[in-house]
Amino acid sequence: MKTKLIAITASATLLLSGCGLVGGGTDTVGETDGNITTLTVGATPVPQGDILRFVDKNLAEEAGLDIEVTEYTDYTLPNKALSDGDIDANYFQHKPYLDSEVEGQGYELTAFEPINLEPFALFSKTVKDVKNLPKGAKVGINNDPANQGRALKLLEKAKLITLKDGVDAVDAKLSDVEDNPKNIEFVEADAAQLARTLKDVDASVINGNNALEAGLNPAKDGIILEDAKDNPYGNFLAVRTENKDDENIKKLDELLHSPEVKQFIEDKWKDGSVLPSF
Repeated sequence: MKTKLIAITASATLLLSGCGLVGGGTDTVGETDGNITTLTVGATPVPQGDILRFVDKNLAEEAGLDIEVTEYTDYTLPNKALSDGDIDANYFQHKPYLDSEVEGQGYELTAFEPINLEPFALFSKTVKDVKNLPKGAKVGINNDPANQGRALKLLEKAKLITLKDGVDAVDAKLSDVEDNPKNIEFVEADAAQLARTLKDVDASVINGNNALEAGLNPAKDGIILEDAKDNPYGNFLAVRTENKDDENIKKLDELLHSPEVKQFIEDKWKDGSVLPSF
């Protein structure tokens, strides 16, 4: 199995696409050599990359698969790469994010069932209790619509803000904040930047995988932690819709939902920073 890291910017990818250097869509899935089919799967490095590497090392060969992981640190890239046919599947996102991408970009992508959840948490370098956040505190928050509502719901749970009546947390945005008693100043940033800029704000709501990559443990270091029960933000395998019935894709999804993977997640992240969703 090979792992490669994609950390280029979305604008660079779009430029390459405009020059015809990024491949167009394809009906084929994987490359077959003898009895083994290689599937290239885009993923965030942690935990999805770790989970895919576990599958590749321990389960894939018996199923006739070889998994090549392409790692992305920019959320805007894996769905474009999948739609363009540069990868065979991706594993990094939840349903609200995919829905927003499909609506905004016109991608024809299909999701399988959730595999894992990384709870959101509020982190701070300066306070240990959310009650001690100062008036006028600067709080980092995701700038993408699907995750911004999730972050706002977490802050509402901590009684830092109140959202307008009738607002669905999945669709909530900063303009939906009704009450802000501490007069929090929200600092919007790309998800991957929030952990890197934590020292520059009083607190920041950070995605679980980005927190883990930065050495932050949501369950131990977070001053607020998202509830796992009935959580709509589980991460799953996604494919081009035309390939949703491909047998090799189905095999990979079955492996990702196997008892072995569940046990791996529970053993590797005993602290609850990553949870199985099945």
